[in-house]
Amino acid sequence: AMPFLPCLKKKKSPVPLGRSIFQKHTPPIQQNYQALLETCLKNKTLFTDDNFPAHISSIGTGALLKKLPRNLQWKRPHALHRSPVFYAANRKQLDLCQGLVENCWFLAALEALTFHQDILAAVVPQNQSFERKYAGIFHFRFWHFGEWVDVVVDDRLPVNEAGELVFVSSVYKNVFWGALLEKAYAKLYGSYEDLQIGQVSEALVDFTGGINIRIKLAAAPPDLWDILTRATYSRSLMGCQTHLGATKVLKNGLVAGHAYTVTGIRKVTCQHGPENLVRLRNPWGKIEWKGDWSDSSYKWELLSPKEKILLRKKKEDGEFWMSLRDFKIHFVDLMICKLTPDLMSQEDGKKWMYSLKRGRWVKGSTARGSLRFCSGTFWMNPQYWLNVLPVEGSKKSPGSCNVVISLMQKHSSKHRNRAPHLFIGFSLYKYQESNRKLPPAFFTRHQPVNKHQVFLDEREVTHDFHLKPGVYVIVPSTLEPQQESEFILRVFSRKHVLREMGGNTSFTLSKEIVDRYEGKIWEDFFTKHFEKNPEINAVQLQRILNNISWRNFQSFRLSFSLDDCQGILALLDLNASGTLSIQEFRVLWKRLLFYLEVFQKKDTSRSGKLDLVELHAAVQETGISLSNEVCNLMAIRYGDPDLKISFESFVCFMLRVEIMGEAFRNLTQDGKGIYLRESEWMMMTLYS
Repeated sequence: AMPFLPCLKKKKSPVPLGRSIFQKHTPPIQQNYQALLETCLKNKTLFTDDNFPAHISSIGTGALLKKLPRNLQWKRPHALHRSPVFYAANRKQLDLCQGLVENCWFLAALEALTFHQDILAAVVPQNQSFERKYAGIFHFRFWHFGEWVDVVVDDRLPVNEAGELVFVSSVYKNVFWGALLEKAYAKLYGSYEDLQIGQVSEALVDFTGGINIRIKLAAAPPDLWDILTRATYSRSLMGCQTHLGATKVLKNGLVAGHAYTVTGIRKVTCQHGPENLVRLRNPWGKIEWKGDWSDSSYKWELLSPKEKILLRKKKEDGEFWMSLRDFKIHFVDLMICKLTPDLMSQEDGKKWMYSLKRGRWVKGSTARGSLRFCSGTFWMNPQYWLNVLPVEGSKKSPGSCNVVISLMQKHSSKHRNRAPHLFIGFSLYKYQESNRKLPPAFFTRHQPVNKHQVFLDEREVTHDFHLKPGVYVIVPSTLEPQQESEFILRVFSRKHVLREMGGNTSFTLSKEIVDRYEGKIWEDFFTKHFEKNPEINAVQLQRILNNISWRNFQSFRLSFSLDDCQGILALLDLNASGTLSIQEFRVLWKRLLFYLEVFQKKDTSRSGKLDLVELHAAVQETGISLSNEVCNLMAIRYGDPDLKISFESFVCFMLRVEIMGEAFRNLTQDGKGIYLRESEWMMMTLYS
């Protein structure tokens, strides 16, 4: 049975005054994956990594050792399964399960990553396998304090006597990417034991280099549902954490002090009115919520049969629905990691600027602590000059700019959990033009813009500001003086200049972030359209789809027939209203973008149509397994007389395949068949 493990970081007391834990941060050892692979293939040997050996030292030195099975062995996947697979692209869900390491925070973040295949592919390079060019070596990429690092591992994994993985494993016993990724992450942070306690927010940043927004759910903003909606349909990853508690598994099925992934949201139509639902997953792959909207809740009977069939999964797989109201009660924090910082902003615009500065607090010099402790020497902390520039053509808020500032402390030890985090924070001051460091008197006369500075003993502190254009000064500091550490300061805004004040003006890394995600451009257009018509019929759907002009595919125009649009509406209209709401339209839009990418990739002849061979390849590319017979039948049903399929027909075909597949998976008890009442059968087959 899975041991019940504490997963949230416990508060530690700050390092005592005057004690130095500082040593210069050493980046992880860089090994050249390609060169090592070629050497092993040439010498016909399997790679063994001396930098992270198959030895107890790589596991750790503390409490984790007591949990290890007797006769722990290290084995390569070929010794554990007759046909090991690195990554199974056709698995829609992560399907990883936590092992003996208490790293639910890491797995919850990893689950969130799987909803963005392109971001996942940046962390987990997909061209690795146990057959072609196999030499027992794999590599992964993580964002590590301001830079992407490539981490190489061998594939020797710790197992018990029965040959079962003791740490992360897959539900499918022949899939090994999760176990190898965990090994690489453990190597990056010193050992498996260094992954014991952490926060979802840390892993989300390590996988993306994005910025975190933390929402305290007890004091959630009134527009929480809108924030969740924007996050779900944009480039965001979401995780959350439950309250700490004496009992590990509560009567309601939630695990205390545990990290979960937010895997979806849905507004459903009950007989008494709409209800906002949030879908979550427990990284253990089991143990679920038992309250309203859980798998066996009576609440599902309040929905139309089709909505119930397509949303409810009656499986003990760790995934479940709950109402937004219950979510706010039972969870402490919601973490949203954004790849562009526009989630909380009402500004229009697709371009953002990103600047990064490295700095350090040095004992006896720049480690001067907060104003609360040492107002006389506070000015000696590092100071950064920030000029927030107005953006032409920003319609929403011409007098105010959205600026996100993030301060991250660097680990002072090779081992992630050996040195406690310092309490860190920053003050932001409005300032007149100058490049001289602000004198002591300035801080006694002026209040910071962020009057209530927060100092947290966490790796990163992030704040979102709405600032008038002008010059500001950022003063990052530790809470107490004489505490040494390196740090990185990141600033995101539409347009700004950032530099260090004083003599040592070090290099600033600044770059432009362009949100190239095609979906972003149309979000405002759709929102405005649905404000006028909250529900649209097939004619309106046809008008919207056929009037889209694509930025990345200029010559591309859609021409859905009314019959196509009636078919799409029937598939996506779960509450049988005869119309689509904006949330149902967003589901269509997200799929449409994905299908377009697949279609363009597999239309090798550039004819604008797929022949049978290309259709098979396209279906496979989407991660769905269909038999040749079904594919051929679909070509007869959706194709032209030559059995060629246009993009519009491909969309109708793929939506039907996905929705019918989802219905089968949700209804089947044994994976072989399903049981439906006649009314449900009619609903699913006639109105879809």
